[in-house]
Amino acid sequence: MEKKIDATNGNIIYTSEAVKPNFRGCPAPHHRERPATTAVFGKVKTANTDASESGPPSAGVIYIKERYFIMLKNDLILRNPLRLMDQENDDILAAGEFGAVLARAGVGKTAFLVQLSLNALLRGKNVLHISLTDPVNKVGLWYKEVFGLIAEQYQVDQINQLWESVLPHRFIMTFRVEGFSVPKLQERLADLTEQNIFSPQMIIVDGFPFDDAVHQSLSDFKKMIEQQGIHSWFTVRTHRHEEPEADGTPQQLANVADLFKIAIQLVPEGKDIHVRALKGGDSFSRHLDLRLDPSTMLLTSPP
Repeated sequence: MEKKIDATNGNIIYTSEAVKPNFRGCPAPHHRERPATTAVFGKVKTANTDASESGPPSAGVIYIKERYFIMLKNDLILRNPLRLMDQENDDILAAGEFGAVLARAGVGKTAFLVQLSLNALLRGKNVLHISLTDPVNKVGLWYKEVFGLIAEQYQVDQINQLWESVLPHRFIMTFRVEGFSVPKLQERLADLTEQNIFSPQMIIVDGFPFDDAVHQSLSDFKKMIEQQGIHSWFTVRTHRHEEPEADGTPQQLANVADLFKIAIQLVPEGKDIHVRALKGGDSFSRHLDLRLDPSTMLLTSPP
C-alpha cells in the first residue's frame, strides 16, 4: 500500500493505494518526451506464467524472487553516482542534520532530491516527500520519470515489480506555502505514526521559501527531526541577478547556513550542470565530483 496525502490548510484531501504504474502517455515532469522510458516500463516479465493454473507459488519460489530483488536493489545502489558523495555514510547526513540543494529555477533541484530519495527507498528507508509547490500527482510523476530513466540506463528487468516494492516506503505530503508550519507538520506526523501508517526516516522539503525570514522556523524544524532521529534535505531556489556573499554562499542560505551540515549547488556550465559543494568539509568536497545530464536530469560521474 502506498500512502499519499495532499493537504490544503492542514486537511488531508487525498489518500490512495499503490497501483502498478502505467506510464503510457505520461508527460515528463520537466516537460521532455521520453518514449524510450515508456517502453522500459511496458516490459514486464513474470517468473511463473502459469501461476493462475498451478496455484500459488511455493515458498521456495517466493524466497528466490525476494533474493533477486534484493540483489537488483543492491546493484542499483552500487551503480548510483551518489555513493561518491560520501563513501562511509550511505545516508550522507546523520540524524538531526540538514542538507540543501541550491540552484536557479529549472536547473534540477527537484530531480536531484528525487534521486537522493530513490537511493534511500532502494535501501528500504522510509522517505517523506513534502512539496510546497506541486500537487501529489506531479510529485509522483517526477519519481516515475526518474526511476524509469534509471532503469533504462542500467537495463533493469522486472521494473514494474521493483517499482511496486519501493512504493510503500514513500509518502507524499503537500502544503500551501502560506499554510505550512512546523506545528502543523508535527501534528500531521503524529497522526501518521500513532496509527502506524507511516514513520519517516528521511524528509525532503521542496519549495520552502528561503527568501523570507525563516531562521526560527528552520530551527524548530531541526529540533523536531533531532528528537525523531531523522534527517532532512531542502531545495533552495537562488536568483541569477543576486550576488552571493563574499564566501560564495547565495543570499538565500547565508542567514541560515549555520543550521546546515551540507550545501550543494547545481551550476550550469556549457552543456553540463556541475554539482558543487558549498558546505560539508574538505573530505566531502573532494568526493563530490558529479554532473547532472541536462537531457535526463540524471546524476553522472565525469568521464
